[in-house]
Amino acid sequence: MNQSQLTTSRRGSAASRSRVTRALLTCGTVAGPLYLGVAAIQVLVRDGFDPRRHAISVLSNGDLGWVQIANFVVTGILVVGAAAGMQRAMGGGRGGTWGPLLVGVYGAGVIASGVFVADPADGFPPGTPPGMPEQVSWHGGLHLLAGGVAFLALVVATFGFARRFADRAQRGWAIYSVATGAALLATWLALVATAGTEPIVNLAFAAGVVAAWAWVTAVAAHLRG
Repeated sequence: MNQSQLTTSRRGSAASRSRVTRALLTCGTVAGPLYLGVAAIQVLVRDGFDPRRHAISVLSNGDLGWVQIANFVVTGILVVGAAAGMQRAMGGGRGGTWGPLLVGVYGAGVIASGVFVADPADGFPPGTPPGMPEQVSWHGGLHLLAGGVAFLALVVATFGFARRFADRAQRGWAIYSVATGAALLATWLALVATAGTEPIVNLAFAAGVVAAWAWVTAVAAHLRG
């Protein structure tokens, strides 16, 4: 192979790698809108669901529970793909290796949240006794564990990405990342402290989750661009 052919081959390989990276990052740009859109529709149409009292996770119960289960699994897979794309786009370095890795852990946690279904709670689905369940089932416990690991991983990931953005003088993205991580952490800790019994805390946590999904989508779109 002569020099011209070698150069052409390298260019073709680089172009192919770029296409794969962009495809993986596209998974991240789709994941957030898909998850939030499917969840929002269910909030509006599922009888008995009240975001002031119920976490999105309880939508996995009832005759239509498969919709939220699929939502968790599909969007989690998309986030894992996006994490691989982020790592390829960032090329390692400070925050460029473990930041995407933790996004992947978040995606895996979302998948597990669908596999291990949350327990019915506080009147949802209809027919469930009011209040929180007296005992947590094995799958409900694993759901809580998966969610906790996922949220913690994403919080740390936002700080890792913030450091990466700061190193590259992308101050706006650094501030956005820190703000998202701080909001998710604060609302999640408040939810744990109140055991989901305070309506204002439940709504604040829902807003924190929305912000987290928006961040994943925004960062994937930024790196893709």
